[in-house]
Amino acid sequence: MLLRRLTLCSRSPLDFQRHVCRSLTRPLTQAPQGRAHGSSFAHRSELRQAKRIVVKLGSAVVTRGDECGLALGRLASIVEQVAMLQNQGREMMIVTSGAVAFGKQRLRHEILLSQSVRQALHSGHNQLKDMSLPVLEARACAAAGQSGLMALYEAMFTQYSTCTAQVLVTNLDFHDDEKRQNLNSTLQELLRMNIVPIINTNDAVVPPPEPNSDLQGVISIKDNDSLAARLAVEMKADLLIALSDVEGLYDSPPGTDDAKFIDIFYPGDQQSITYGTKSRVGIGGMEAKVYTLKLCFLSLSFLQVKAALWALQGGTSVVIANGTHPKVTGHVITDIVEGKKVGTFFSEIKPAGPTVEQQTEMARNTGRTLASLHPDQRSEIICHLAELLTERKEEILAASKMDMDQAANAGHLPPAMLKRLSLSPAKLNSLAIGLRQIAVAAQDSVGRVLQRTRLAHNLELEQITVPIGVLLVIFEARPDCLPQVSALAIASGNALLLKGGKEAANTNRVLHQLTQEALSMHGVKEAVQLVSTREEVEDLCRLDKMIDLIIPRGSSQLVRDIQRAAKGIPVLGHSEGICHVYVDTEASVDKVIKIVRDSKCDYPAACNAMETLLIHRDILRTPLFDQIIDMLRTEKVKIHAGPRFASYLTFSPSEAKSLRTEYGDLECCMEVVDSMEEAVEHIHKYGSSHTDVIVTENEDTAEQFLQQLDSACVFWNASSRFADGYRFGLGAEVGISTARIHARGPVGLEGLLTTKWVLRGDGHIAADFSEQGTMKYLHENLPVTQTLTSITLAWP
Repeated sequence: MLLRRLTLCSRSPLDFQRHVCRSLTRPLTQAPQGRAHGSSFAHRSELRQAKRIVVKLGSAVVTRGDECGLALGRLASIVEQVAMLQNQGREMMIVTSGAVAFGKQRLRHEILLSQSVRQALHSGHNQLKDMSLPVLEARACAAAGQSGLMALYEAMFTQYSTCTAQVLVTNLDFHDDEKRQNLNSTLQELLRMNIVPIINTNDAVVPPPEPNSDLQGVISIKDNDSLAARLAVEMKADLLIALSDVEGLYDSPPGTDDAKFIDIFYPGDQQSITYGTKSRVGIGGMEAKVYTLKLCFLSLSFLQVKAALWALQGGTSVVIANGTHPKVTGHVITDIVEGKKVGTFFSEIKPAGPTVEQQTEMARNTGRTLASLHPDQRSEIICHLAELLTERKEEILAASKMDMDQAANAGHLPPAMLKRLSLSPAKLNSLAIGLRQIAVAAQDSVGRVLQRTRLAHNLELEQITVPIGVLLVIFEARPDCLPQVSALAIASGNALLLKGGKEAANTNRVLHQLTQEALSMHGVKEAVQLVSTREEVEDLCRLDKMIDLIIPRGSSQLVRDIQRAAKGIPVLGHSEGICHVYVDTEASVDKVIKIVRDSKCDYPAACNAMETLLIHRDILRTPLFDQIIDMLRTEKVKIHAGPRFASYLTFSPSEAKSLRTEYGDLECCMEVVDSMEEAVEHIHKYGSSHTDVIVTENEDTAEQFLQQLDSACVFWNASSRFADGYRFGLGAEVGISTARIHARGPVGLEGLLTTKWVLRGDGHIAADFSEQGTMKYLHENLPVTQTLTSITLAWP
């Protein structure tokens, strides 16, 4: 029945002719251009350029766990991905297993049916006896399964208007020059017509591979791994994706406590290999569990690794990945082509420097040492960094000038971002002052006792502050962020992983060198790491077992992207800075003008800049309203009228497209409300819980506003620009959080600490404190000594 359904789904000759006509006239202007064959791609990110791709599907990927029949759902998702890439203008080829499993299913069905009929004839209505199945020969299974496997592929690809063609090969087809040229010509023609060739070894007739039968510089076709490698090199493919039931390569046996996945494998690192057992399905497949004595535990077969290295040597990039995992199968192929960190990437170029995983591990290990330093030592590091910012300012400013010149020549950065990118002597001096404030605060950070309780005689419980662990801070064109965040991480004893924007690459490199120079004072140089590789932000956000907290510093789009990508790591930050200033009917004229001007015009690109100005209805058509409008016009602020404000005007300015807009420029929305309560309701509905301000002389109204409004920062008669760690006296901040859990508002040193409980006893056991126990909880709260450090604000 299955084959009958597949036959009905097959493409008719007329459909095939239409497909060929479409493919020959199909524009390929946006198709990937590939690369000159002879050298493989050096980096994962370059895989997006791959035009000709071979996808090898191992037996474990195509077949079910019981080895009888195909994994149809898994196969359907793979077909969908291949068809999508084919429709993007790429040239896709599939090397597939599965004929043996498909044939085994058919033959078992036929044998069982035949046996049941014979038993029914001989035993009449008697109950059928247990039927045993004979051992099925693999080549017979392959012969019975080839046609059904191809019919299934044809039916699946038809759903995506993609045509397929079957090609069966043996080892002789590659060793005979004429046959090899004919095969090459056939495949080239199929690719030219936008047809996906589906290739398999002709397992029905192929002889067993001879040991050590590889010729000089040529790999023998022992299984589909070697077939895929040989085919990829023969067809000058850009990329070979080998899918099996393992993730890739590990540096020790997978499943052991110390096993680490190898993201990039350099052929020069391979060592001696030991072989093991054969695969569960197919003619070829997994010949061995292998491991290296010195470097890599290869959870793959020897033939898989050998084929991958041979293809790489022939100029084809190779990625070996898991095609059976239910959570990733639906996008594993497209993820690889997009350059994401999936599977093991084989590269002929040895990675320069440590991988990001190695950097994170170094940071964590050294961070523990940093946390154990005496507070005076951490303060010394921060003070030395502050000194280096002023002593080496010429070096820093030279790097900053290089970044500014490159950005100006590129011409794609808006003025607001260019302003953030630039550094000046005044900025460096302000940074140094802020760092010295952090150094003072570092004296009373890690290990501070928050509460102390005597539970019983000689049994005391303490809650003390400790570092969070490893922080990942991602920032865009903000080089001044690097020393600020580094100082806060040092003061709080946290390890730090920094990912800066490429626009500030030169400045970031110099500032990071100075940071590590300061850390070297006490032997903790590696506690702060700068990620300078081509790691995608999304890949960094997947290191959930290595990173404890992500802090994004940048645009609202950056924050949203990171919040979506970081599924297993907490993200501290805000996605938008929609700040409001509400002008009450009892507001002072002078205060209104000063506060509105500063909130909007001081730094329009900042997240704490005013985006919406709420005006009490009674202020309309008063001198105060006129002065507000005149001031905004003088400052060249573009006004977008809210719906109610527009209804009061005969000739209104442009109407706001949304009341929930972060302009980040000299623009703002103006809206009218009837009362303070309505202003609060408006902010709750359209705000982002960042910073909101009331301007009024009525203390009762102000107190109600401060109590009712649920934002991270709520101000009375003060500019929204005060929502800043520096102005709060924190010395610096890692960002402003609008989250409900942990830190909120400007996050300084305290926001980078968590707590742990320490219990000191004298042989006490928990049973003594049970309900039936004889001892009683004393719960005597002991005094906790805390030193409050006064901070003198130094304004930039």
